[in-house]
Amino acid sequence: MTNQGVGMGDDDRVLYGCMGLGGSWDPAPYGPGDIDAAAAAVEAALDSGITVFDHADIYRHGKSEAVFGEVLARTPGLRERITLQTKCGIRLGGEDRPGMYDLRAQTITRRVEESLIRLRTDVIDVLLLHRPDPLADVDSIASALTSLHRQGLVRRFGVSNMGAAQIAHLQARLDLPLVANQLEMSLHSRDWVEAGVLLNTPAAAAGGFPFGTLEHCRDHGIRLQAWGALAQGRFTGRQRTPAERATAELLAELARRKATTPETVLLWWLMRHPSRIAPVIGTARPDRIRACRDAAVREPDLTHEEWYELWVTARGVPLP
Repeated sequence: MTNQGVGMGDDDRVLYGCMGLGGSWDPAPYGPGDIDAAAAAVEAALDSGITVFDHADIYRHGKSEAVFGEVLARTPGLRERITLQTKCGIRLGGEDRPGMYDLRAQTITRRVEESLIRLRTDVIDVLLLHRPDPLADVDSIASALTSLHRQGLVRRFGVSNMGAAQIAHLQARLDLPLVANQLEMSLHSRDWVEAGVLLNTPAAAAGGFPFGTLEHCRDHGIRLQAWGALAQGRFTGRQRTPAERATAELLAELARRKATTPETVLLWWLMRHPSRIAPVIGTARPDRIRACRDAAVREPDLTHEEWYELWVTARGVPLP
């Protein structure tokens, strides 16, 4: 094991989301083929210039972290080249309990210790609180995070699926800065951008995104991470609606013009926003990971007009 790892900063444009690694979504053990598949995905990500790997303790019932730990164990020097990020705070349901959110201090500590064992490392570079727990005591959370940092088990902290007020509420009690907020953001899941332009329109009632969250994160140096960034292939492989088909055609045309891939243009649409959005790629397919390489190594190449054309096409209706 090693306490080394690179930092996460502005140069880390794209993250690799490891939810697809580890085999089936049940407690059944993983096998050698699952480790090989994880190794191939990691290699494709590294080849594409991606060095931040995003986990959660619940992914594949812990198997995503475990197979990644196997890859680290058989690849000397890899840990020093990457940033490991994981999340805690969701408990999967079972026969004796419902699924729930759990940010009790003792649970946070235990989950971190378990993730460290599965990942075969001595330190987590970034720990995110996966979802808000309505019963959580924020002072207790801050105490747990501070203790984990003082023990050298976690370097930095962030949140996931939280709005500006929730972030500010926690940060007011935590001396350590919150460095990231991971939200669902894509050309398909557009609440994050439309919340800022649909005010005072009938469509505003349908939006659930907490207005002001992007601005809060930008003002306080909190890196926005976009999960679901590839929109589950809606624009790059499995179009179902007229708007999705039109958007796929536009992405393909823009990709041809810019000598890149539709996946890259799709990620560029997120990255072109001034809020410094870092997409999280969730596919386990090496070819699709490599299709995102230009997003990791090139500046977003979209004009103001092209960005809006993609937005309006994906909406399927004009802006208000």
